[in-house]
Amino acid sequence: MTYPLNGIAPLSHLGVIRVEGEDAAKFLHGQLTQDFALLGLDQARLSAFLSAKGRMQASFIGFKRSPTEILLLCSHDLLPTTLKRLSMFVMRSKAKLTDATADFALYGLVGDAVTALTSGPQSAWSKADIGTASVVHLYPADGQPRALWLAPASDPAPAGTAIDPALWLWSEVRSGVATLTTPVFESFVPQMLNYESVGGVNFKKGCYPGQEVVARSQFRGTLKRRAYIAHAAADVAVGAEVFAATDLEQPCGTVVQVAPAPGGGVDAIVSLQIASATQGALQVGNADGVPLTLAPLPYELLADI
Repeated sequence: MTYPLNGIAPLSHLGVIRVEGEDAAKFLHGQLTQDFALLGLDQARLSAFLSAKGRMQASFIGFKRSPTEILLLCSHDLLPTTLKRLSMFVMRSKAKLTDATADFALYGLVGDAVTALTSGPQSAWSKADIGTASVVHLYPADGQPRALWLAPASDPAPAGTAIDPALWLWSEVRSGVATLTTPVFESFVPQMLNYESVGGVNFKKGCYPGQEVVARSQFRGTLKRRAYIAHAAADVAVGAEVFAATDLEQPCGTVVQVAPAPGGGVDAIVSLQIASATQGALQVGNADGVPLTLAPLPYELLADI
């Protein structure tokens, strides 16, 4: 089956936090898991905002619109809480945080809609400015290039065939790069979602909340969970527990992100105990569970940083 991953879709599930001021990059550098101090105008950053215990409270795609303005794209449902908590740490920094969602239009571009903008393949987290629009290249899905398009709300939509936003959400799952939402707030350290392998963690930068937990998980061999792509014949809910068929008492994982699959059923990103992922049948829920079938990840995991 050929999946129709070619075109553009408006993205209403994401919100925009604007961080503005001469200390914008310095402030974010001290709060998030990625390096914002060296962020160039031709780059974007995948990053996370953590609790003191290293648990993810939000995930972002961040980039500069100008030398003193950084935009953070995150799940719309987490934006109010995240904006409030981040603002608490501004203190004397010359940075102002606001909800700028209404100021911009966001689109997802996939397949031909991306290649029409570029002369060749672009690396993930590279950014280009096209007129008043910012284009951030993402991880591909099933070999199809993908990008985010952000422009002022009054601008026309980017060129391309319209596709159902549900197809874009499916491409997000197939890319294997998870976006945190409310049901899984504070459920994972970044490596449980493979963030260190897809550009979401910088182990060489300075301190940020939760850094010690993240570093300990990476370098002391304490990480026991990873993210995987899975398929289920019936719908499953984000936040639902995953069980090994051989042990229906103790969950071995959590559903992180779900989207309807064009061929039927749903595809999901699940965070699983590494041991359980390699040992037999899995299901969502312990009573009348929905069977899960794991699929290969579309990227390699970093065994050593």
